[in-house]
Amino acid sequence: MMLHKDSVKALDVQSAWLQSYSSSSEKQKTLYKRTLFIVSISQIFGGAGLAAGVTVGALLAQKMLGTNAFAGLPSALLTLGSAGAALFVGTLSQRYGRRTGLTVGFIVGGLGAIGVVIAAIINSIFLLFASLLIYGAGTATNLQARYAGTDLANNKQRATAISLTMVFTTFGAVAGPNLVNVMSDFALSIGVPSLAGPFILSAAAYILAGLVLFIMLRPDPLIIAKMIEESKQKHNHREASSNTGRIENKRGVIVGAAIMVLTQIVMVAIMTMTPVHMTHHGHGLGEIGLVIGFHIGAMYLPSLVTGFLVDKVGRTAMAIASGATLLLAGLLSAMAPGDSMILLVIALSLLGLGWNFGLISGTALIVDSTETSTRAKTQGRVDVLIALSGASGGALSGMVVAHSSYSTLSFIGGILSLLLMPVVFWSRRGKK
Repeated sequence: MMLHKDSVKALDVQSAWLQSYSSSSEKQKTLYKRTLFIVSISQIFGGAGLAAGVTVGALLAQKMLGTNAFAGLPSALLTLGSAGAALFVGTLSQRYGRRTGLTVGFIVGGLGAIGVVIAAIINSIFLLFASLLIYGAGTATNLQARYAGTDLANNKQRATAISLTMVFTTFGAVAGPNLVNVMSDFALSIGVPSLAGPFILSAAAYILAGLVLFIMLRPDPLIIAKMIEESKQKHNHREASSNTGRIENKRGVIVGAAIMVLTQIVMVAIMTMTPVHMTHHGHGLGEIGLVIGFHIGAMYLPSLVTGFLVDKVGRTAMAIASGATLLLAGLLSAMAPGDSMILLVIALSLLGLGWNFGLISGTALIVDSTETSTRAKTQGRVDVLIALSGASGGALSGMVVAHSSYSTLSFIGGILSLLLMPVVFWSRRGKK
């Protein structure tokens, strides 16, 4: 009986604590800044976990399978796993808050990385593929974390909030590929295959990211945002949205999703086969890590400027810039000699930059077009589409290269990015 009373009292204290945030604009501003800081710290670890595995995943599969035809399969499995994880993390976040959803996602991703290391040790293809699926949870969570900073942001802060967390991802994302040789040597020193070394880093990084969020993300920004929205509805007694409002809302979600899906397909397809392409032209792991490091740096480092531009210039203008940049990246990748490090660095950096423009503009559109009561679940569903598109790009990339060439793959990717233009023009129809 005493325990029951203590539990009720604890719940009342917690409820009052949460309510104090929903009724104080000053506390909301403080929590907004604190949330951005905490999520940014977790993204440093998350970026390292993502980048280290991406750098050598295709090479590990190539070695274990003994063929190039399925070298894109690890990326496909990783992104397929991230699709299921995106829906799971989004649903979990909607129900229990960002802290729970993101923590679980990162921990599961870390366990998947451990599975990849074990698969390499025992040379088990089945375990490798299963572990890559689970490892994809880290990728999905790393991507979904960008939404956490927007929960308490106003309309003019959203893209900037997204971009700030992505900037911090850069530190880990650039460090990961450039630690490939270090982790490979470490793996060999403990009797583990060298290509599994980066996944040891991924496991530690993802688990640390999860622990940071679990310990520090209190109070939960999404729970506070829900309470603020409920309070406004009670006081204002707003009328139900008109049919026109719902159509515009759906259109925003569709356009935002389409932008991110197209940029993901192009980016993943070309990025996945770049390490294999470089290996065929005599480049070592250090050089591959350098190129991928520049690529991932370009994916995240320009984010702060991109976020400012998306908020000031507009979502659709930056989506067009994304298509143009990806087109240039694809054409340059197709024409660059395989032994030219400088041109490969420029091409892969443009590829990352085009993806950055598309992701931030598309994400801002999604946040603009959803309500707090359903936002996390909708975001999860959109990220499922992004992950599936990445899986398609990764799976098909190896087959295209095996039956044609890396240049053909890059050219197709560049031309595909042009589809962003009609999507953006459609989004403008009916607007004054």
